[in-house]
Amino acid sequence: MPAASIWFHRPTLEQLNRVAPTLDRHLGIEYVEVGDDYLKATMPVDHRTRQPMGLLHGGASVALAETLGSAGAFLCVDSSAFSIVGLEINANHVRAVRSGLVTGTAKPIHIGRTTQLWEIRITDESDKLACISRITIAVLEKQNTPQ
Repeated sequence: MPAASIWFHRPTLEQLNRVAPTLDRHLGIEYVEVGDDYLKATMPVDHRTRQPMGLLHGGASVALAETLGSAGAFLCVDSSAFSIVGLEINANHVRAVRSGLVTGTAKPIHIGRTTQLWEIRITDESDKLACISRITIAVLEKQNTPQ
């Protein structure tokens, strides 16, 4: 029996890829799959995402991880009542990548009332692990402010 979806809002790929141009757009990040309990996006390894030695920049991997973890966390809450903000992110860079596309897959480890924890696995085109990251997200209740 398939698992129930974790999403409060289940977006289409078109909706995810249509968000305002921010860092993810500058890095060429593109959402490619929405599952019942995960999000996937790709990022090119090119002049925008390489460090001077020609390898995928660790900061670009972290940007992909934070983009996916934050998007996942946001989609799990009622955005009219809650905001999400990152508290902490870490990353272990396991394998160098010089070209092609990397794919990040974000899955929740914990979806709680006040915090969420997401794991993001970034793989190369051979499906070999390049980076593994975890992000902790705070879920903040929006305050009613007088108008």
